[in-house]
Amino acid sequence: MNVGKTIFVGSLAVLGSGALGFVWRDLKQGKMPDAGATSRLAGVRTVAKQSSEEVFRQTFSQIRHGYYRAVKPDSLKYAGIQGLMGSLGDPHTIFLPPRAAAAFSEETRGNFYGVGARLQGDTLGAAVRTVFEDGPAYAAGLRAGDVIIQVNGKKVSGQPIDDIVQQIKGKEGTLVTLVIARPKAEKPISMQIKRARIVAPSVESKYLEGSKMGYVSISNFAEPTTEQFDKELSRLDEKKITGLVIDLRSNPGGLLDTAAELMSRFVENKTVVTMRGRDGREEIVRSYSGAVRNWPYPVAVLIDENSASASEIFAGGLQDYKKATLVGTHSYGKASVQNIYPIIDRSSAKITIAKYYLPGGEFIGRKVDDDGIFVSGGLKPDVEVELNLDGEIEFGNPAKDNQLQRAIDVLKTKN
Repeated sequence: MNVGKTIFVGSLAVLGSGALGFVWRDLKQGKMPDAGATSRLAGVRTVAKQSSEEVFRQTFSQIRHGYYRAVKPDSLKYAGIQGLMGSLGDPHTIFLPPRAAAAFSEETRGNFYGVGARLQGDTLGAAVRTVFEDGPAYAAGLRAGDVIIQVNGKKVSGQPIDDIVQQIKGKEGTLVTLVIARPKAEKPISMQIKRARIVAPSVESKYLEGSKMGYVSISNFAEPTTEQFDKELSRLDEKKITGLVIDLRSNPGGLLDTAAELMSRFVENKTVVTMRGRDGREEIVRSYSGAVRNWPYPVAVLIDENSASASEIFAGGLQDYKKATLVGTHSYGKASVQNIYPIIDRSSAKITIAKYYLPGGEFIGRKVDDDGIFVSGGLKPDVEVELNLDGEIEFGNPAKDNQLQRAIDVLKTKN
């Protein structure tokens, strides 16, 4: 079988017949058809050189009005913008359609209108991972471990978790009815909850009784994070803790300003990060003055490969200024800064504007091989320890979290 000939004929077959007969005749005789013939065949006409914007608009119009079936203009528009972003080869420069843009805005602002719970996917619907104690869901009786199976009378099994969340959210003061399945409950439980403004906690803490240490977990760097950090730390200080573990594992980052604010609790008027843009100009972000706390005990910071962006800036600064010991595995290595630009239809674009360098001048950009496997980059922990995956894992519990236990051991030696 002549593979080349098969592909060649297959390619011609999609062009149709009629006028193609002349082109096919020439090809069979070993001649190349003239450019005019092929242009006429494809319906192409020679035009003056056009700008990129004009070509884009013309193509958009041709697809919208000439495609064999109706096409939604918004779908074309969003696909075009996504294509522009994708051509850059930068995974951190992305287009956020309206729903994704709204979710990202909520995440960075740290508040939304809903019932006050974190959910995750489940075969029955949406499993309740966390219920915020000061939210309406907690007051109504919703608890971690419940599974939401209906929202406003409609079953939600098999639906994407984002779609379920959108059904639960709504205007402040409106009601939503949830039906939940609860372990050991004989039948589903129905509850009506009034939606309210929710300030999502990005900081949680606990006192580790056995070691007299404090544990603070920061899930992301949002607008309320610094205030929440101060509040949780004050609670722990009342316990007379002898050391503090700050957990940044799986923290994807967030706002650079928040990282600078948190750094200001450790050092004042010091370089937090140096940003270098396309023209080579540098912009230095510094910690603030007058916000340094008293630290009468040692601090350890837990990191892993999912610690990225602002969490790396914060952890890297603490390491450079010798204010904390990093424990765990290498971080992600996202050494770039993005700006959010609002564009059409309440969508937005997250665009990389600079690379960043830690206070010591280190560039921690991630490098991977052709298969996407990590090669280098990220923060290197002072004490390297892999998470033990053999048994049950419970983050924040030293008995079931070997990385946390190692951090506690490190702090004990420093005391």
